[in-house]
Amino acid sequence: MGVESENNKMDDADFYFTDSDLVSHVREALKSAYSDQSDIYSELVGLLHYNDHLKPDEVALLVTSLKALSGAVSFIDSEHHGSLLETIFNMSLWSYGSDVMDALIELIISLAVSSGKYLHPCLDMLVCNFTPPRKFVEALKLPYGVAKKEKVLVRVHSALVCITGLVPLAPMSLWMIVQQRTPKVLQNVQGPVVSMFVENMFMLESGAIGELIGNRVLICAVVDLLIDFDLAIGWDDILEENPHKGIFELELEDEQILDDDDGGEFSRESSGHKRLWKDHVYDKLEKLDSLMVLTFEYLKSCKEKGRLAEVFESLMHSFTITVLSAYKSKFAQFVIFYACALDPEGCGVRFAEILADMFVCTGFPSITRKSAVAYLGSYMSRGKFLKTSLVVNILGRLVKWCLDYGNLQKEKLDPKAHDVFYAGCQAVMYVLCFRLKSIIETDLTSQITVPLKKLLMNHLDPLKVCLPSIVEEFLQQANETHLLHESGVFTFHDMLESEYSKAYGGIERTDIFFPFDPCLLRKSDSFIRPNFVYWSMVQKTYEEEDASSDEDEDVDVFYPDMDMTASRDEEIAEALNDDLDINDTLTKMSITPKESLLKKRFDNKSQRPMQMPSKLRPSMSPE
Repeated sequence: MGVESENNKMDDADFYFTDSDLVSHVREALKSAYSDQSDIYSELVGLLHYNDHLKPDEVALLVTSLKALSGAVSFIDSEHHGSLLETIFNMSLWSYGSDVMDALIELIISLAVSSGKYLHPCLDMLVCNFTPPRKFVEALKLPYGVAKKEKVLVRVHSALVCITGLVPLAPMSLWMIVQQRTPKVLQNVQGPVVSMFVENMFMLESGAIGELIGNRVLICAVVDLLIDFDLAIGWDDILEENPHKGIFELELEDEQILDDDDGGEFSRESSGHKRLWKDHVYDKLEKLDSLMVLTFEYLKSCKEKGRLAEVFESLMHSFTITVLSAYKSKFAQFVIFYACALDPEGCGVRFAEILADMFVCTGFPSITRKSAVAYLGSYMSRGKFLKTSLVVNILGRLVKWCLDYGNLQKEKLDPKAHDVFYAGCQAVMYVLCFRLKSIIETDLTSQITVPLKKLLMNHLDPLKVCLPSIVEEFLQQANETHLLHESGVFTFHDMLESEYSKAYGGIERTDIFFPFDPCLLRKSDSFIRPNFVYWSMVQKTYEEEDASSDEDEDVDVFYPDMDMTASRDEEIAEALNDDLDINDTLTKMSITPKESLLKKRFDNKSQRPMQMPSKLRPSMSPE
């Protein structure tokens, strides 16, 4: 569109016009769309299509035209100006400089508040600008791209705040659009695009709009997205090179999963060690890992701003309705683990108490209670930030419930009928495998010793049903400390892999459910590792073979209630990149004792070593 003199020969440089003149001209162009003579209208629409390599005078013309349209929105009709509206709503802020962006934002706000019928497309246009066009994605790695991103997003969110403040229905419409536009796993969206969209969701949650939409629904939407990407990485995507290796042995390999020499991206070969993932899953891993890191960083910022407790309540709501019931969730649960690590005295204690409440409450379905106690057992075992006093208190609650339940039962041993009971018993023994040494070094042992002995001697006989590798390790440590019997020997009176144990776990082995097993995502692991207890760090109550070997001197030992302020970044980086002899390390640091009491007892019955099947890695929740 050009504003010409009567003879159409006036030089543009000598032509000056006021804002009112320009608005009048745009109104005439809009009116021309009602007639067959719509050349001026077509020229106006064509001008809005310009977006690449604009000259200064073209930029000026585009800015003034957009401003003029803002002053004439009452003359825009959806029926006659459909092509104009479609062009406006398809304009990308990423394609223009600051002046054009400001003018375009002004127009979008004017349209949104002028008529309810334009509210949805205006909000949708802004949400679409959460992420750049495909051609601009690579530029996000450059300083120019980062600066451009900041300029675009600050304008988008300012416009959203303005519109939601002026239009009462805007927050609800905005939430619906965000849900619709959230990237889906099957859409094969580029990783940076997915991460940027989630970043914008966090910006909404932390701002004034979050209160209007509901902070909880935004947090839940992010967690749901993590779960979707998590479950898209199937159990079958994990290589099964050694199905007989024990789960605790595999844990030692997990510490060196992926090589980081390529700038943090997942590598298909890792420092001479075996590949853990199948080739087709690497793209999904990169996306999920980036989303997890983005979420961790957001939680850290919430902690710094004093908002973590508020956000944690939203996380817990999402956890109970989504994560807790997610089948085969492998990574998403570490979001709540990290939140607890940021605030051990607040979030950390509350998470444990909520899970314990869910387990002992008979109002919840059995599957929920089993999942809750599995999470609780794994959390108390792995949380390096948890105090021993809290662990003992929660264990006391679990033991008491299990003992009361067992005393009320008259039926014979039945793994399926009493699955919640056995889930609780197994969680108790699993935690003690990690924490027993630290507990007996305090004056808190007596709180659980007597009821625990009665529980294990109950006629429902949990030692026959629970996972054999856990039972063996627990008894090895318990007998060494005389925890359960004055003579120091607590006998186990059936085959390790009994029919009862198989019946409890079933074909899918739902008894093998340890949701906070070591995180298998490289970048995410850097957040979790300083707060995490690995088996190699546990102080056991018995002496292992080769314990005095010089090669074991540098093993990081876990001491409960230790000062967590010291940075371990250098140690972590060194550990992640060292080229270790895995086989030798596994031999010395397996959770399965070399010559345990139970192994000696059953050596003549079975030559198969007692190990947790690696084919069930990573952990999975019961169906």
